[in-house]
Amino acid sequence: MNDAAAENPDRLPIVDLQNFAFDEAGADRIAAELDEIFRTIGFCYIANTGVAPELVDGIFEASRRFHAMPAEAKNAIAINEFHRGYMAPKTSVIVTSSVAKVTKPNNSESFMLMHEVAPDDPEWGKPLQGPNQWPADLPGFREAVTAYNGALETMSRRFTHLIARALGLDPAGLDSYFEKPTTYLRMLHYPSQPDAAPDEFGSAPHTDYGYITVLLQDGVGGLEVRRKDGNWLRATPVPGTFVVNVGDMLSRWTNGRWQSTPHRVKNVSSVDRYSVPFFFDPAMSNTIACLPTCIEPGESPRFEPVLYGDYVMERLNKNYQYRHAATG
Repeated sequence: MNDAAAENPDRLPIVDLQNFAFDEAGADRIAAELDEIFRTIGFCYIANTGVAPELVDGIFEASRRFHAMPAEAKNAIAINEFHRGYMAPKTSVIVTSSVAKVTKPNNSESFMLMHEVAPDDPEWGKPLQGPNQWPADLPGFREAVTAYNGALETMSRRFTHLIARALGLDPAGLDSYFEKPTTYLRMLHYPSQPDAAPDEFGSAPHTDYGYITVLLQDGVGGLEVRRKDGNWLRATPVPGTFVVNVGDMLSRWTNGRWQSTPHRVKNVSSVDRYSVPFFFDPAMSNTIACLPTCIEPGESPRFEPVLYGDYVMERLNKNYQYRHAATG
């Protein structure tokens, strides 16, 4: 792949993770492939991840069942101060977007699950350290969501070993940052909007805040990724794959070597769209500073060290209506 093709692809590349954990040479090859992709487009599909197909089917079924519930049942678990629960349509505006001046709320609704925190944990009650919420009278929902969430966390930890290799580190070189990771599982429902105005989106142009995002999307489509030439590339669903992208925090960690790429969603189809992004981030207490392997000779870090917890709370406080009342 030449530089021009890498920067301006006709489609997102597919990376096959088959057996990478058992093949040293194969893991190095995949890591080198990821480094090239993340330097340029910042997005790819990943195949053969080890996530069981029945878990994928289960999370889609759970999402459809949840979003089919009456509004009053969903609002009974409206998102709490710990960022867990139901987000009604048009309650978030991505004002921190570095891509566009966003003034209209996202036309989507979602259920948000985060990492479990035990009431006797010393972190309990701190920002993003509180109880998850579950809908009543939805048999099997919690079990399906919990099983999928666990599989995605396991896969993300394995993928982090590839990321470490790609950045010139020992495969376990980033593990200490994810001993108690901050995770978000968001079950999104995008209604059909074929006649939407140019500035109306299911998810307005933005970059993700954190480390990596692992996205499961149905067959409807609607995700678009901005290439370096400014044109938007359709991330057409590929059966049996996930979409993975670099977030702002990982881009900072690599001194900008890897790209946190703008993306957006508009469901112009005639049917509803469902997707399930899983965000895998460091612990709230971790300070993120440029990795030594990502500084070229004579180069200085482009970003000051930042506490992940401070960084993410600033963005949540600005982008979500429910937090405006809490923060004044």
